Formats: sequence, C-alpha cells, structure tokens
Amino acid sequence: MNEERKILVEEVESVEKPKLAKVEDAVDDSPFVSSEVERPDDSGQSVSTKLDTNGKAAPVIAPSPYEAESDAAKLNRKKDYLEGFLAQKPTEAAAGEAGGDIYEAVIDTLKSIFDPEIPVNIYDLGLIYGVEITPDNHAIVTMTLTTPHCPVAESMPGEIELQVGSVPGVGHAEVNLIWDPPWDPQKMSDEAKLELGML
Repeated sequence: MNEERKILVEEVESVEKPKLAKVEDAVDDSPFVSSEVERPDDSGQSVSTKLDTNGKAAPVIAPSPYEAESDAAKLNRKKDYLEGFLAQKPTEAAAGEAGGDIYEAVIDTLKSIFDPEIPVNIYDLGLIYGVEITPDNHAIVTMTLTTPHCPVAESMPGEIELQVGSVPGVGHAEVNLIWDPPWDPQKMSDEAKLELGML
C-alpha cells in the first residue's frame, strides 16, 4: 500500500465571480389566479381560499389603512410626530427642590462663604452634606467641618445660619453640625481640587 497520492495543480488566469443574491430572486412572482376552492375551516364551515398557479393557498394580506386615504389627505397629514412632545411645557421645579429658586439661592449663598484656613468656599470644599427646604420654606443645612478642632467650629455654623436665613424666600434657617461621616479631601469638588493644586 505504498501508493503515492498525486496532487494536481491547475493554473488559471482568472476565476469567475460567484453570482450575488438578489432580493428579486427570493420573491415569488407567480401570479394569483382568480379560481377559488371551498375548504372546511376549523369549525367545519366551508370557506373559499384563493389558489396560486401552483395550486397552493395564496397568502392573505391585510389591507393597509392608508389605501382608502385620498392623495389630498396624505399631503395634509402632519409629518411631525414629535409635535405633541414639543408642545408640552417643561414642568417647573418646586422652589424647595433641587433646581428650584429658593434651593438654588441657598446653594449660591453657601458658595459665597469661604473657609478661613483654606481659600475655597465651603460648598466646593465638601463641607455641606445636605440642603433641605421644607414646604414652609425653612432651610435645613447639614454640614461638617474639616476637623472638630477647627478654630471656627463655634462661629461658622452661626454665620452660615445668618447668611442662609437672609436669602429671600427663606423663612427660617437651621444648621446641623455633624461629624459622621468625617470630612476628607475626596469630598472636594474638582474645582476646589484644581484651585488647591491637587489635580
């Protein structure tokens, strides 16, 4: 069984490209004939079915709702499908919610108060943990300080209370000083880090 296998090599100058598939080739053009046959349906009643030239049942195509529409009606049909969406007016944020007038005014006031030791405002420094505006427009600010031994630990909350209380629309201001979670430099905004050369 020492039969050698021979490999035949044929050199050609070009190869004919394979035919590309076309959509037209996949469409069945066979015309439908008007002949109908009676066949029983599931309930046993006789229904007529159109047959194509091959004798197969023709597919039933649902009529388009726009077939009966006149050309003038088609032209007058509105093409802007976003019309209803665009007609809606944006809902106004309540004054005490984020984006509301009083809330934003309180935030702007907090951004105007600077830490005496670090040349950055207390909001960007990350000392403000929360701002809440009650339905009666009372402002409650939850904050911390860089350290409990901060020299302004006694005076800073009172100053913030006065500043926030002077915001137009705020009825009463209250500052809650907390130490948990403790402040760390990661709580600073990117602007504050950039100002201090940490970025």
